[in-house]
Amino acid sequence: MTTHRNSTATDRLAEVRARIGRAVRDCGREPDAVTLVCVSKTFEADAIVPVLEAGERVFGENRVQEAMGKWPALRERFGALDLHLIGPLQSNKAEEAVSTFDVIETIDRPKIAEALAKAMDRLDRRPRLFVQVNTGAEPQKAGILPEDADAFVKTCRETYGLAIAGLMCIPPVDDQASPHFALLNVIAARNDLPALSMGMSADFELGIQLGATHVRVGSAIFGTR
Repeated sequence: MTTHRNSTATDRLAEVRARIGRAVRDCGREPDAVTLVCVSKTFEADAIVPVLEAGERVFGENRVQEAMGKWPALRERFGALDLHLIGPLQSNKAEEAVSTFDVIETIDRPKIAEALAKAMDRLDRRPRLFVQVNTGAEPQKAGILPEDADAFVKTCRETYGLAIAGLMCIPPVDDQASPHFALLNVIAARNDLPALSMGMSADFELGIQLGATHVRVGSAIFGTR
């Protein structure tokens, strides 16, 4: 999608909603099968307000501290919403993440799983949890390797008592996304995980075709960062 200089966030949001609707219909899925996660990372509150006013209540942020700085006031103004952590999490930020986010999509190693389990017990708060899979085995990218994903999901469940809701991936920039999305779907199916967070501004329709339940769309709504 080309982001037009003079279009507004609400214009772009309407186009994204329409594209999601078409993609869902084209593959015969239920109208409410896919949740749009509006990726508001790096954008200030005044850029997010029009999207909230348009009715969106699911947002994604990359950094714990950034989210803590801007979302409490927005929650107070707009009420209940789902805030997703979609960036890497450090174990020393686990308690802040649990207190701030409703969904944490980036669990990728035992240290994080353990820290989250302890933080959830301390705070008595249970955000929904996704395991991030590094489907491209990129050394610079977070995520458990595909061949280790089954064992890691089992460890999260049995060792740390975490209820894992689904999987998330970010395919390599220069790769075709479809093999990565298909792989994530296969891993999810054999681990009885119903949720798949895959697909961003450039490829969310493909993600929907291959089973995404959540698509993370930022620049196609908010414009270029």
